Amino acid sequence: MGAIVKKGWQQYMIQLQLHPLRTKAITAGILAGISDSVAQKLSGFQRLQLRRLLLKVLFGFAYGGPFGHFLHILMDKIFKGKRDTRTVAKKVLLEQLTSSPWNNILFMLYYGLVVERRPWVQVKSKLKKDYPSVQLTAWMFWPIVGWVNHQYMPLQFRVIFHSFVACCWGIFLNLRARSMMLTKG
Repeated sequence: MGAIVKKGWQQYMIQLQLHPLRTKAITAGILAGISDSVAQKLSGFQRLQLRRLLLKVLFGFAYGGPFGHFLHILMDKIFKGKRDTRTVAKKVLLEQLTSSPWNNILFMLYYGLVVERRPWVQVKSKLKKDYPSVQLTAWMFWPIVGWVNHQYMPLQFRVIFHSFVACCWGIFLNLRARSMMLTKG
């Protein structure tokens, strides 16, 4: 079993080197799918909602992986790839003030309009109601992830690390939402 994992990792690393954007997009899509599958099961769905799952995979593949790929390249160009404490703090701050709000708004719009097929009026209302708490919660958690990512991860692993944490974060948020629903009901 160890030999199979080692061989798979070697192949993954080759693909990451030869086709970084494609590999990160596929990885982000797969991790988004894993997150949604686990979240659906933990939420009590008897059968997997395949449409929802595929749309989450699509979001990770078409947006999450590519956006992260180019964001981290840009951040390293802006800050010349340095990893000193001051530079890492600047990267985290810039990321939290720009891409974090953008990513949360975009995901909430995508989820409401595309995944749930809600009308614009409902999505806009939900965005107004829920976005501030979503963003504040994100600002309590993601700066730590950003710090670890910029301080310790080589550039080629930053999107993968972020996608893995996002996979776990998505499961956590789903469980939190479910427990809030149960206490209200």
